[in-house]
Amino acid sequence: MRRAFLLTRPAFGDKLNRQFELRVTADEHKGEEKDLQEEDLEVGLIGCGNWGRNYLRVFHELKGTRPAAVCDLKEENLSWARRHHPGIFTTENYQELFSREGLDALVIAVPASAHFALTREALEAGRDVLVEKPMALKTDEAQELVDLAEQKGQVLMVAHTFLYNPAVLKMKGLMQAADFGRVYYLWSTRAHLGLVREDISAIWDLAPHDVSIFNFLLETLPLKVSAVGGKYLMADKEDVAFINLVYPGGIVASIHVSWIDSHKVRRVVAVGSHKRVVFDDLDNLERLKVYDKGVSLEMSAESFGDFQFLLRDGDITSPSIKMSEPLKNQCQHFLQCIVERREPLTSGKNGLEVVKVLEAAERSLQNEGRLMEV
Repeated sequence: MRRAFLLTRPAFGDKLNRQFELRVTADEHKGEEKDLQEEDLEVGLIGCGNWGRNYLRVFHELKGTRPAAVCDLKEENLSWARRHHPGIFTTENYQELFSREGLDALVIAVPASAHFALTREALEAGRDVLVEKPMALKTDEAQELVDLAEQKGQVLMVAHTFLYNPAVLKMKGLMQAADFGRVYYLWSTRAHLGLVREDISAIWDLAPHDVSIFNFLLETLPLKVSAVGGKYLMADKEDVAFINLVYPGGIVASIHVSWIDSHKVRRVVAVGSHKRVVFDDLDNLERLKVYDKGVSLEMSAESFGDFQFLLRDGDITSPSIKMSEPLKNQCQHFLQCIVERREPLTSGKNGLEVVKVLEAAERSLQNEGRLMEV
């Protein structure tokens, strides 16, 4: 069942995105699943490594769809797919998935250096595409994919999976509440030991998560970026980096990424004038913590024109979150966008914005950490 129609294109952060956030946190897409039960969408996968196998599992579990075809260069990965998904079509030639009849969409989960070329070919073949992050390694390539998807009327979605995490959606709601106060700054740490990529640096591997989260929380792009890093494992790629971002309104942000830190960390922090919110993806019991603590400059009631620092020292709470699997939420949203011919929350445009920031960070690295415009 092939679809290629004009897409409706809501702006980033608009009503559609807010509706999606409410569905994720409210009832785990019950309404969407009901709509998809009558569908029979067939999805093909290019790349059946460790992460690709999760896509096979999720599309097998979701209603109204099934994984129908898999491409991988390693026979061991194809054998795994056949064992766990009997009857699935497998091939080492990705071109066969572009021409295969009946496929409604393709998921591309290969090394990042191949994302652009494979996504372009898939769009040219008339396929709706969900591509892993980053969608490309250059801004002009990402822009080409966005333009091509629009020209062809195809759904192009980028797998910024954390934007489908109920904890991140809850964090955004907390930051937008009046009692959070003014947003001062954000920072994140994404570090682990190992899982080193051969084709890209730690910046392109790990920082897309945090850039996409920051842009989502603030609903804007940074104006300027600077970055410094170290090449300790390979002579041509940074395995550790520190990225600083300047957002509109004087909001600053910092990202630390590393492949060589023995302490695994997945943390995002937002600091406001009244509260501080911490998202810890490794804490299964308390993924979010809200610190009712802060400091702000207030006008003194005793002397007109004088100011004083107002310190808040309240409780630390962990709000209740109805968790659901982010990858499943993402894939469910992709299917819904295919059926309704609408632009995803993490559309090609959204992916392009992330690539722009990462490319600015790359330019800064090459210029000894100088501040670069996005």
